[in-house]
Amino acid sequence: MRKSTSMSTSARTAAVVAALGLGAFGLGTAVPAAAAPAPVPSYAGYNGSAAEAKANKAFFQAVLKSVAEKRAAHPSSAAAVTVTYNASGAPTFSAQISRSAEIWNSSVSNVKLQSGSNADFSYREGNDSRGSYASTDGHGSGYVFLDYAQNQEYDSTRVTAHETGHVLGLPDHYEGPCSELMSGGGPGPSCTNSIPDANEKARVDQLWANGFQAALDKALQKSGQ
Repeated sequence: MRKSTSMSTSARTAAVVAALGLGAFGLGTAVPAAAAPAPVPSYAGYNGSAAEAKANKAFFQAVLKSVAEKRAAHPSSAAAVTVTYNASGAPTFSAQISRSAEIWNSSVSNVKLQSGSNADFSYREGNDSRGSYASTDGHGSGYVFLDYAQNQEYDSTRVTAHETGHVLGLPDHYEGPCSELMSGGGPGPSCTNSIPDANEKARVDQLWANGFQAALDKALQKSGQ
């Protein structure tokens, strides 16, 4: 997400970057983790853009590709697809990350989030003027960055669950009500809902039933199976 309309996401040469949707839930280049939280700024004016939507989609596709290639190499009979994450780079938010995984795992049936090694994406933390975001190089290497200041002003579990929604393929919908997780910071800091609504749950299940199969087919062709 972005913090204000004046802070648009710029193209990066090393990473595809996009704003993600909560007060400052945006995408950008990671910065080194700071020793202490920065002062809390004011976040206002969340407006999406075609560039942000494209970058969010690229992040989802990178995760999808990573999962598909691993599953093609090691076929599983499990109906649900497992997406593995590494949260070691964001120790301050370990509780929120675990809670976000629980929320999504209890909300959808075609994909499950699991902490572990050989991760499909990771979490990082630090200070960034654009707030929290997700980033990918387009080759299965992606991460969610959690900004200290934004997580002080907005409900931290909502921020984290929202960012994780991008991992699973959901776009921002800033103009939505608080009941929509992907409305992010649009409803303001008073919104503490961290649960996706029925439409968001259904969309994730659809993406991982249909979108994943296409990614798996490509992975199988690549491996010559």
